[in-house]
Amino acid sequence: MRYDSSVATYHIENFGCRATQADGAALERQFESRGLSPAPFADADLVILNTCTVTNSADQDARAAIRRVQRQNPLAKIVVTGCYAQRAPEEVAALPGVTCVIGNSHKHQLAEIALPILSDLGGRRSASSAALAPINLAAASAAEGIAFVPLTTLTAEARKPEHEAHLFVSDIFAHTELLAAPVFESAGAVGSHENDRTRPNLKVQDGCDNRCSFCVIPSVRGHSRSLPLPQIVREVNALVGAGSRELVISGINLGRWGRDLAVSSQESAASENRQPDFENLIRTILSQTQLEKLRISSVEPTDWSDDLIALVASSPRIAKHAHVPLQSGSDAVLRRMHRKYRPWHYRGKIEKIRAAMPTAAIGADVMAGFPGETNAEFEATRRLIDDLPFTYLHVFTYSARPGTPAAAMPNQVPVQIARERNKILRDLAAEKKLTFMQSFAGTSLEAITLNVVHTTPEGEVTEALTDNYQKLRLKGRHEPNRWVTAHIKGIQDGAFVADAFETNSPAPRV
Repeated sequence: MRYDSSVATYHIENFGCRATQADGAALERQFESRGLSPAPFADADLVILNTCTVTNSADQDARAAIRRVQRQNPLAKIVVTGCYAQRAPEEVAALPGVTCVIGNSHKHQLAEIALPILSDLGGRRSASSAALAPINLAAASAAEGIAFVPLTTLTAEARKPEHEAHLFVSDIFAHTELLAAPVFESAGAVGSHENDRTRPNLKVQDGCDNRCSFCVIPSVRGHSRSLPLPQIVREVNALVGAGSRELVISGINLGRWGRDLAVSSQESAASENRQPDFENLIRTILSQTQLEKLRISSVEPTDWSDDLIALVASSPRIAKHAHVPLQSGSDAVLRRMHRKYRPWHYRGKIEKIRAAMPTAAIGADVMAGFPGETNAEFEATRRLIDDLPFTYLHVFTYSARPGTPAAAMPNQVPVQIARERNKILRDLAAEKKLTFMQSFAGTSLEAITLNVVHTTPEGEVTEALTDNYQKLRLKGRHEPNRWVTAHIKGIQDGAFVADAFETNSPAPRV
């Protein structure tokens, strides 16, 4: 990370999901385009905390980070943004040390809102006069045609008492903006270079139109909205041109991509009068870019169509990996959750995916301790998971979120019982993962090397990721972002160990 002490500096700390990480990358673009320099958070003039609010512990993490910044960098101006800021702006603004609260509603303008805060730093740092110029958000938004429904009349020129934070939060459902910038996993390691960045993650969809009774995300991210297809193609081609070989596409409700996009007459004719849909997005990336490997992030079970399953299974340029949220294996619990599928529907999807892709990693999100969950309902979940060919699970203990229907439901499950159920499911998932990995002993798998090197008593080990989403360790230090075919010797600490490998040519274009 570059650090230029002669100019104003910033640091962005992201919390939570891939979407938040992608938003953070877009914020970096905002600051870099205005000439600011990134810095470690302990040295930065401006610290931006890009928060999550999916659970109570996520809120606690954000508050702890604010205290940590105050303690280790007391002169920093603290800006809190993201989902926690959108959900509870007054609560966040009341926290000691917070200078400004900028919700998801204004995140696309965060740099131009936050930079005037630096104007009182005097000669200690310098930023361009254009960057520090105060703005009138309502006027700027109107000029840009952006929907702007303020909950406050504050603008960047407005000054509140010194001990109070500025608030920039409005109705998220009035906004159509979607921040987009690739996140690079394994970037920033000591000694790394820009071309060492591997497996970028590009968010192509944001928001959600579902109303699951436990979920606060729609209220803090708004309606489902999609990055336009031409912009996605440009981003992918730029990443490929910069040397990226594998790309992950993600979103809050990824399978809903394109439902909000209008189709031009020319595009409509070319697509046989079909609205843009997720399968069309995948086919377009494959046909209009030279990307070698595409990995699909989480897609809801209702969006795993037969067409999508066949497409992922048939293309060597799509990673054999399916993440299909489950939440519960109980019909009654799924109904209380307001999920749109039944356990038998879910079972059918997973069985189709496994039949089409015998070597694919299949993962799911599962919740333990949803309000009213009985022993019998939990057992239905455990039994379904035991029956299905999962590779891994993300198990969450239910966390009541303010304003959600589930938070007001009777018969809230005691936390201790929910945690015990969580452990049962995690132990079951560990058994299934080990069984899946053991089935590959003595076989060969394609993998991409990462910019991660570990030092062990036996020497250096380079980390890689297989096509079917398993960690792989290769002896020695190897160049990142290279395809290899590795011969699987065994399993150690949850990762494959290879005793031999060979460098591959790019995946064939099909």
